Amino acid sequence: MIRFGIVGFGLHAVKRMMPGFRHASRCRVVALSRRDLRQAEVSARQFQIEHAFASTADLCASSDVDAVFVASPDALHCADVLTAVQQRKPVLCEKPMAMNAGEARTMVEAARKADVTLGVAHVMRFEESVKFFRERVVAGAIGRPQMARADFFAPMLTSARTWVNDPNLAAGGPLSDIGVHCIDTLRFVLGDEVRTVSARAHYGSHGVMEASAAMILEFANGTLATVSVSARSPYQTFLQVAGESGVLSALNALTIERPVTVELRRGFEVVESREVSNANAYAAQVDAFAAAIEEGRDFEIPSEEGLRNQLILDAAFRSVKSGKVEAM
Repeated sequence: MIRFGIVGFGLHAVKRMMPGFRHASRCRVVALSRRDLRQAEVSARQFQIEHAFASTADLCASSDVDAVFVASPDALHCADVLTAVQQRKPVLCEKPMAMNAGEARTMVEAARKADVTLGVAHVMRFEESVKFFRERVVAGAIGRPQMARADFFAPMLTSARTWVNDPNLAAGGPLSDIGVHCIDTLRFVLGDEVRTVSARAHYGSHGVMEASAAMILEFANGTLATVSVSARSPYQTFLQVAGESGVLSALNALTIERPVTVELRRGFEVVESREVSNANAYAAQVDAFAAAIEEGRDFEIPSEEGLRNQLILDAAFRSVKSGKVEAM
């Protein structure tokens, strides 16, 4: 049983992580940290967690903590991960991995040098809908992928995670916060890497962070993909991959809130339809990380994957500024 400490125990930990840990079978939470010790102690009592700390360093130094889950704001990821690595604690870091690729690379190199497991919490890879897409693409059910699409809209201005709208704490607006889910999902489903990125963004009247954005990703094997994100729209996600002989699609493919219907079509005919649930994704993610630690093997989503996604995000932001197609 792997004992986790959660760094940055905020709304995400309450809403997503703790329900996942409650259903996990190979790990549990024994410690948490918040910047205010009193708030940390309140959270610990609420969730019956043994230890409460006011700093990442104190949490990582605890002998009762086997692994660290970094759930702090983006701007703190690099320092929090480096602190855990210095204590030789395996780390699972929330997405986006860092503020930029330079920070992500520093994290990767530090973990590699210390021989410490560092994974990135791209939880969509553990969703049944996303796994269905990947399995069908790999099996050749739609032929060679030609076009792909991933959309993610969410009303981020009204989010209780207020830091996501602070450019000093967040790596970006919806491009980095939810767009990274789209990027990673497309890479995972297609089993391919991005060569070039073209992006446009609208900033609206709410400051320096983009309100909505669109990307075109060119993959190495020739697939073209679009990513659309918005922080000013009601919640909705969509995923589609069109191949030479069929099309996979699912409305709200990336949600864990309710069942998802995935369809495989050939022309106007639905040749396969399946309803799946993503409700277990967060439990599956932490159990997979715990299993990797216990079995002495690599985690399914190593830090290098987070770095690749960060490089794509950096290219997207460069493209927004330059108005040009940016190479990886």
